[in-house]
Formats: sequence, structure tokens, C-alpha cells
Amino acid sequence: MNLTFKASVCALTVSLALLPIAQANAWEKDKTYNITILHTNDHHGHFWHNDYGEYGLAAQKTVVDEIRDEVAKQGGSLLLLSGGDINTGVPESDLQDAEPDFKGMNLVGYDAMALGNHEFDNPLDVLRTQEKWANFPFLSANIYQTSTGERLFKPYQIFDKQGVKIAVLGLTTDDTAKLGNPANFPDVEFRTPAVEAKKVVEELRATEKPDIIIAATHMGHYDNGQHGSNAPGDVEMARSLPKGYLDMIVGGHSQDPVCMSSENKNYKQVDYVPGTPCAPDNQNGTWIVQAHEWGKYVGRADFEFKNGKFTLKHYQLIPINLKKKITKEDGTSERVYYTQEIAHNEDMMKLLTPYQQKGGEQLNVKVGSVEGKLEGDRSKVRFVQTNMGHLLLAAQKERADADFAVMSGGGVRDSIESGDITYKDVLKVQPFTNELVYIDFKGDEVLEYLQAAANMKPDSGAYAQFYHVSLTLNTDGSISDVKIDGKPFDPEKTYRMATLNFNAIGGDGYPKIDNHPNYVNTGFVDAEVLKAYIEKHSPLKAADYEPKGEIIYKK
Repeated sequence: MNLTFKASVCALTVSLALLPIAQANAWEKDKTYNITILHTNDHHGHFWHNDYGEYGLAAQKTVVDEIRDEVAKQGGSLLLLSGGDINTGVPESDLQDAEPDFKGMNLVGYDAMALGNHEFDNPLDVLRTQEKWANFPFLSANIYQTSTGERLFKPYQIFDKQGVKIAVLGLTTDDTAKLGNPANFPDVEFRTPAVEAKKVVEELRATEKPDIIIAATHMGHYDNGQHGSNAPGDVEMARSLPKGYLDMIVGGHSQDPVCMSSENKNYKQVDYVPGTPCAPDNQNGTWIVQAHEWGKYVGRADFEFKNGKFTLKHYQLIPINLKKKITKEDGTSERVYYTQEIAHNEDMMKLLTPYQQKGGEQLNVKVGSVEGKLEGDRSKVRFVQTNMGHLLLAAQKERADADFAVMSGGGVRDSIESGDITYKDVLKVQPFTNELVYIDFKGDEVLEYLQAAANMKPDSGAYAQFYHVSLTLNTDGSISDVKIDGKPFDPEKTYRMATLNFNAIGGDGYPKIDNHPNYVNTGFVDAEVLKAYIEKHSPLKAADYEPKGEIIYKK
């Protein structure tokens, strides 16, 4: 088709006139745009549903697909974001470097994720491979290469939703440096997230000029900003930034359902019940959300955007096949859904089944060996100190760099016979996927805790196993002759205790310490900690872990 010079100029003029409008992604004045933000966090390898059919990516995809269809039919837009920690927690995933998890997330349709501290549980080359598997960006604005001063990952991603420009920036807790293995991230520094957030937002305002700014973070939600010995989290950052800098924070790391209490808006509900209403936190004009852990929920935030204003209209946590145990009239019990059953997506099941089968086969791989039997029978671990109890606690103490360790004997579920040890053997001993935690205690707090643990009754799951502790339990319930690591107890010293999150949250009637300001959940699963210890120290000798009368019961 031939155009005259005049016609060509006219066509060029029209195209140039249209170009700035397209580039600006301009929204229409007085028009209401419906924007839905879906979110998850702290997946920790749970691509497959558990034995009760709870969570898993197959049911998650069904829920996300239904919401996508609903939002599309109503003319709205949708973003699906992750608060990070895809890695570490389930052997079938860990043994395959979380390949099924990332490829499953592709099928669900994630748009972006924040890098979590557990993304650094493996060497950087593994993380780069995971980036290639994923069809969505890994975001973190505060991770730098020390030698060059350059960021190692994309700081943000821009999304255009019907002319509404949304910027999603990523941030990672600076506690990663102390929670992870430094050998996995040489020449890497984790800068203060809030400082980097301010820098990036100001850069975005000057260049991209987004209409909405969302931070996908892996920093933790701490009630009223009381973060204790943890690095500051989402609440503290929202309060520190100028109002209006962030519209929303999609968080992770503390692994909470962020559903605020009606009595005190700065504190979360203590025991959130799946399927009940959930009010997200709001600090300094910024909405803060978090969807517990493991894909137990999909968080859904429905917003309206109109004339530059971003307004939350509805929020909920959608339980993914979560169940509760009920007792029937005949005295038997069964598990029932909190809400309703969600079908498993067939395409996701086809994708993940080979990975699940392959992971199961790999569990029979040898991880080490032991000379002599490690005693974990319930008739022993609930009555006396055992070499198996010492082994588990030695692993926890070493990983947490602690002074001593304590756990309830009921957490030990099997023995290991002399000879080769497989990963499956490890999982039989510690099948509950509890997480390693530690706490820095002052002198009087140590004595108070040890006394409570020592008074746990024999012939119960609560009976305490101790490591690097010596004490005498007197007939009146008091303790005396306390030594830590073979040295007399020093009331002026601060001691670090390693334990499991099950006990830390009050399990088996232990003192609840997860609200202590110096409490840290490492996120490392107990069985993985034990496996790594066995691999490092094999061949083990059972005799090296034999108790030597450190705990004396006069009571």
C-alpha cells in the first residue's frame, strides 16, 4: 500500500501522539478497577499434601484457578505473590532441590516471590538453577555482592493491570546472615531492608511512577514491632517509612496467620481458627498480610483502585483442606474439614506425582552409620536419659551454636540399630517436622526453665531429655547442683538453649517461650538437622552419647 508523504506524516503524528499514552499505562479518571492480591509464604517444600490430604499445590491450584475465573468474569485483575522460603522442610523436596515446588508454582501461576532466608540453605549455584526453573522473578532489593556493591537479584518488578501500574519490590530479612550457613553465600551481604525499601520507592517514584507499591517481604510480623533479638520486621518497617510509601506488605518468615485481635489492634489473635474472619494488620497506612505456612492458606485481598486511591474492600484466609479432630458420640474420633473439601487439580497431580515417587525412593539412601544401638524406644525415652536423646540434642545444640539443649522424650519415636543409617531411619526417629529454635536466657530464666523441664513426669511424652546439663531434682521439686557444659552454673551469664518449636510453644506442657524477646526460630526441620549431623560425624559411636548420670532424680 502506497502512502503519500502527507499521509505518512499524518500517520507518524498519530502514532507518536498515541505512544506516550501507552507508555504511561494511564488509568481512566472516575473508573473503578478491581484488583485482587493472592498470597502465600513459607512453603518449605510442601508441594505434596500430607497424610490427611491437607494443603499441597494440587488443591492450591484449584482454589487459585477458581478465583482467577471469578475475578476475570468481573473484569478485575489479579496478582499472586509469595513471601518466600520455598526451600527446606520436606525430604522429598529437599532431595530434589525444590524442583517440584518451583515447577508446581509455575503451574499455579505465581507472579513474583520474595527471597527468603532458606533460599540460602543451598549454595548460590542451586539458587540460580531454581531461578531458571521458575517462570516468575525472585525479588530482593537488599541482597548485595560485597566485592562489587551490586545487587544480586532484581529489586522489583512492574506489572501493568489494565493501565494501573503496580510495583512489587522484594526484601529479605538481614537475619539471614546469622541464620544460614555462611559457606553458602560468600561475598554476600544482607543490608537493612527498611533502608533499601525507602531507596527503591524513591527511585520508583522518580522513574516508573507506579500507582501502587507492594513489598513482598520475608522479614516477619512482630506484634506492635516487638521483635526482640530478631531483625526488625514488617511492622517496624511500615512505621519507619513515610506514610504512603508502601500500600501493602505481603509477608513471611514468622509463619503466622496475621489476623489481628479485636481487643488490641496491635496484636494478632493467639489461636486463629481456620475459616473464621481475619483482619489484616494496618500500620502507618500500610496493609500487612501473612498466610501462616506450608500453603495451609491462600490469602485473598480484594482492593478497589479509583482516582489514585487503593482501598481494601475484603480480606480472608482460605483454608486449603485443613481439618480438625472431633470425637463422635460413640467415643471414636475422626478428622473433618474446617470449611469444605477442595479437589486436587489433575494437571498438578500429573506434574508432581513422579517427583513424589522419586523422592520416596531417595529416602532409602545411606546418610551415615553407627556402632552400637541408639536407644529410642518409648519405654526408655519417657523414663530415663538415653543415647538417642543425647544424639538428637547434640545435633540441635551444634546447629544452633547453643550451650545446652532440652526436648521432650515423646519427640523421639524410634531406635536406630547398629550399622548403616538411611534417611528413612532418621525420619522414623523424628517424623513430626518440628523446627529447631533457640533462645538466649539470662541466669534466673535458665534455672526456671530447667526446673520446669526436670519436673515433667516419667512415663509421659513430656519427660525431658537433657544435653550438656547436670542437675539434681530434689524431693520438693527444686533443682540443685546445676552445671552447664560441665561447668558450675553462673547466674550472671547469658546461656543459649536449643529446643524444638513444639516445646517452645508450650507443647507437652513446657513453659511457653516463643513470645520471649530473645527467641529465634531457625526454620530448620529436626530430621534435617539430625541427618546433617550424622553425615558430618559418621561413623558414630553410640557409646559416645551414653548418659553418665548427669540428671539425678531424688523426687
